[in-house]
Amino acid sequence: MIEIDDLHKRYGDKTALAGVSFAVKPGEMFGFVGANGAGKTTTMRILMGVLAADSGQVRRDGRPLTFEDRRKFGYMPEERGLYQKMKVSEQVQYFGRLNGMSAAQAAKATADLLERLSLTGRAGDEVGALSLGNQQRVQLAVALVHDPEVLVLDEPFSGLDPIAVDALAEVLVERRTAGVPVLFSSHQLDLVERLCDSVGIISAGRMVASDTVEELRAREGRRLLKVVVRDAAPGWTAGLGGNITEKGDEVLFTDVNGSDQEILRAATKAGTVEHFGWERPTLTEIFREAVA
Repeated sequence: MIEIDDLHKRYGDKTALAGVSFAVKPGEMFGFVGANGAGKTTTMRILMGVLAADSGQVRRDGRPLTFEDRRKFGYMPEERGLYQKMKVSEQVQYFGRLNGMSAAQAAKATADLLERLSLTGRAGDEVGALSLGNQQRVQLAVALVHDPEVLVLDEPFSGLDPIAVDALAEVLVERRTAGVPVLFSSHQLDLVERLCDSVGIISAGRMVASDTVEELRAREGRRLLKVVVRDAAPGWTAGLGGNITEKGDEVLFTDVNGSDQEILRAATKAGTVEHFGWERPTLTEIFREAVA
């Protein structure tokens, strides 16, 4: 169990974190989402000991996190830290050795990871000769090579093509299944929703929502009424209750304070109703509401 408890951090007059708290359980994948500058990277750096918090604490299994604990973590920072002139295989093995692996252990783990991440054919290439997406895969291999007990990944899917995303997702799911707490940040909310057990939403240094994905989607008052009307007369939603978002023929109603039958009658008069039903919001919609 990794616990982030009431973290505060300021840079001069700027508040970076204002009481951030959440927990990542063993065998749980936790998605940490927020706009640029919201505090995700600062939180992760404090977790990894790169920054010191002004107040608050990071704990593992109820005790303060130590340097030895962090040596067993796999960390992928926002700013990639690869040696551009070093060959791919040599680089991953080097970081394995830094994390206490023998030469044989590091070589075997590197070969396995490069195969999983479709990098075997680039093992002898210099990192600087790779595309940004392939450099991202190498950085991930560096974070995974020593079989970490905890994974902390800052935007691991950034710049990856769909095939690479699937390969990375498969690796992370395997680590979660093995009982590893996995914390990663991402702007790809559909991916977070698909992969994660729990989600934390941070805005301006404050946690504005944190729960399981299912609980966030099922909370009372968050249901959406989706209506699709083809060839609708302009302005057909005027006078209807609730918050209304129109996307072409699709209209989303939230906070409906009247009868949905009234909306159905208006839609029927407006045109051909192709869809009418209550839906739970996506993580993207929850995020927009939470940070508004």
